[in-house]
Amino acid sequence: MTKPTNSRRQFLKSAAIGGAFAGTFSLPVWSDKHKTDFANDLPEWMKKPGEGFSNYGQPSPYEQQVIRWISANPDAPGNGVSWTPLHDLQGTITPNGLHFERHHNGVPQIDPTQHLLIIDGLVERSVSFDVVSLMRYPMISRCCFIECGGNSNSGWRSSPIQSKVGYAHGLISNAEWTGIPLKVLLQEAGIKTEAKWVIAEGADASALNISIPLEKLLDDAILALYQNGERLRPENGYPMRLVLPGWEGILNVKWLRQLRLTNEPAMSRDETSQYTELQPDGKARQFTFIMEAKSLITSPSLGMVLPDNPGIYQINGLAWSGRGKITRVEISADGGNAWADAKLHGPILDRAFTRFSLPWHWQGEYSTLQSRATDETGYVQPTREALVKNRGQHGFFHYNAIVSWEITEQGDINHVYGI
Repeated sequence: MTKPTNSRRQFLKSAAIGGAFAGTFSLPVWSDKHKTDFANDLPEWMKKPGEGFSNYGQPSPYEQQVIRWISANPDAPGNGVSWTPLHDLQGTITPNGLHFERHHNGVPQIDPTQHLLIIDGLVERSVSFDVVSLMRYPMISRCCFIECGGNSNSGWRSSPIQSKVGYAHGLISNAEWTGIPLKVLLQEAGIKTEAKWVIAEGADASALNISIPLEKLLDDAILALYQNGERLRPENGYPMRLVLPGWEGILNVKWLRQLRLTNEPAMSRDETSQYTELQPDGKARQFTFIMEAKSLITSPSLGMVLPDNPGIYQINGLAWSGRGKITRVEISADGGNAWADAKLHGPILDRAFTRFSLPWHWQGEYSTLQSRATDETGYVQPTREALVKNRGQHGFFHYNAIVSWEITEQGDINHVYGI
């Protein structure tokens, strides 16, 4: 393959086409391929009654390829992850059955009539709540993403991984969560002045426990009981879980059973040996709760092919930030030399997925597609070179660098680290 000698000129042509079609654009319709007598040549499914009712709807059998891809420990099948297929989805809401998973010792099958949430420690009085009592409280709803701190960690490798978008960056999902503001329950217990941290523990077989600053729980934390309008599913924390908008996934404890208020963190496994990273200066990053601004082009992306040369393609993807709303997404077709603003599709919500798009006229030249997100704090998604320079070579968590898709002259797509 050969790279263009003037990649800026290539991108400016793309930007001009994008601007011309910013509102609408059309592709040719090849009607000759589909000539038929619609009045008499009916498909089989129009010649007999359809299926009956079902108690719970399922996807079409023709969409069976849209699944979570599982990566589990063969020696401990309950330990591992499953990935949201971001490349197969549109919009911003992740269906409940495709929400990513991270389990440490399997999914507990909890009888909600036997489950209690206990709040104790540095409180005026210990309190407990069963599911029935919690259902009596006023509830709120908000859309937000939950992202595993290890999402996209293959980006730290010296060579780019060749996996579809969702199977490299899909440890993130976006949903509408409904439940009780955590501060309401904490205030019922009465918070002692010396309380600064809360140790949250789940009811899974690993009894996962982790420290959370009390300030966050008194701000926007939710004790979620519903996801996208229905009760939580077991793999996502049934019968109740924490939702901490914008903060790393490990803190959004599933199957929540205890909140213990303390004056210091527990220094548990998942905040010492895990989620702590050695930096170039010899110090370690710890308690890095916020997930920084990030974006991904989901189409076109690895695993797809551009069949028309030249042709008009709709670049689209997702952006999000744990610090607030996305205010800008830029797209480059020449590896970051020139940029054009993408269209942001509403609603643009705080700490939630934002869908973006931009039409692109591909002329059959070698190209490198990138997206770059900016949030309302002014934070700009970094290049991989800048992220590695700042964080060193020992990273595993919080990878949010710009992702690059190489488009060859034949229309094949590969993951690369820029050009």
